[in-house]
Amino acid sequence: MYLKNLHLVNFKNWEQASFDFAPKLNCFVGSNGSGKTNLLDAIHYLSVCKSYFNTIDSQNIKDDEGFFVVEGDFEKDEAESHIYCGLKRGEKKVFKKNKKSYDKLADHIGRYPSVIISPYDRDLITEGSEIRRKFMDNVISQSDPIYLDNLVRYNKAVQQRNALLKFFAANHTFDKAGLEVYDEQMQERGVPVYEKRKEFLEQLEPKLSYYYNIIADGQEAPAITYQSQLHDSNFSDLLEKYRDKDRINQYSGAGIHKDDLQFSIDGRKVKKFGSQGQQKSFLIALKLAQYDFLYTKQGVKPLLLLDDIFDKLDEVRVEQLVRLVHDENFGQIFITDTHANRTAHLVKNVDDKANVFTIQNAKIEHEEKQ
Repeated sequence: MYLKNLHLVNFKNWEQASFDFAPKLNCFVGSNGSGKTNLLDAIHYLSVCKSYFNTIDSQNIKDDEGFFVVEGDFEKDEAESHIYCGLKRGEKKVFKKNKKSYDKLADHIGRYPSVIISPYDRDLITEGSEIRRKFMDNVISQSDPIYLDNLVRYNKAVQQRNALLKFFAANHTFDKAGLEVYDEQMQERGVPVYEKRKEFLEQLEPKLSYYYNIIADGQEAPAITYQSQLHDSNFSDLLEKYRDKDRINQYSGAGIHKDDLQFSIDGRKVKKFGSQGQQKSFLIALKLAQYDFLYTKQGVKPLLLLDDIFDKLDEVRVEQLVRLVHDENFGQIFITDTHANRTAHLVKNVDDKANVFTIQNAKIEHEEKQ
């Protein structure tokens, strides 16, 4: 699978542009703020129906414009498909494959998988549990539509249960049977999500270890610990235990929406004890493990989007990384960089058939097809 071309209108800082891509390596070169990362985000949109950096769709429309369009042609299994994403302010996002709208966006997710490695990934280490749950959910959802359906229905049940708890508090009333309707929905949908998360992490961890020790060039032991209330209690007992507290807090305090991941190296928490180099290596290895997982599950090589990786690693390790992902186990790659000479050196040493686009002020200044 690869993305043959990309066309943008009013997407973020891009007014209009069209690109034709090489099947393997493509590079966007330009200064910070030129629009390089936004190109990766546009590709991410076509893959998973949303921005990697800004989940509010309307904020991805160019300033003072009323709509955006992102579209491109994918080649997969010797067949070509045109994917279209459009949004008008105040209206619902439109997603089409070969001019036919999807009944629901979930039907598209996983068909054209992608993995992005970005400086923003550091949030996976430094920020709260929601970021790490989203990482898990985004990966599993790209490979398992049943998981995605269960997750969506579970989250809806939690929202409705929370609304009911607020209603009880505002009206000084309580209906146990009404609450139990949502308890049952949470349990029905939440248990399979929990089991899938456990299975996913069991498969991901050896892949993480493999890539970490290639990138870090060492023999350390990275690990991911899955933290969940369901480890020690079944779901119905957990909800009953928290019922009185939930009534007071007007919020559902128990369930898989409280799950978290703990990252460690040699038994020491990465967030607290990991050096900057260890943290960078851990995050890149985590994303390559994600890539490996998706490829193994689907038999399709995801797009690999490498955003400003020179900021994460020295040049020797960047070249080592690009050589690693340039072998037959990886598919199409997109790289952003701020230095043209550095990119030229990389292309010369790794792939002389790459396409290099020089970007300035959200315009293509120069295009070089090797």
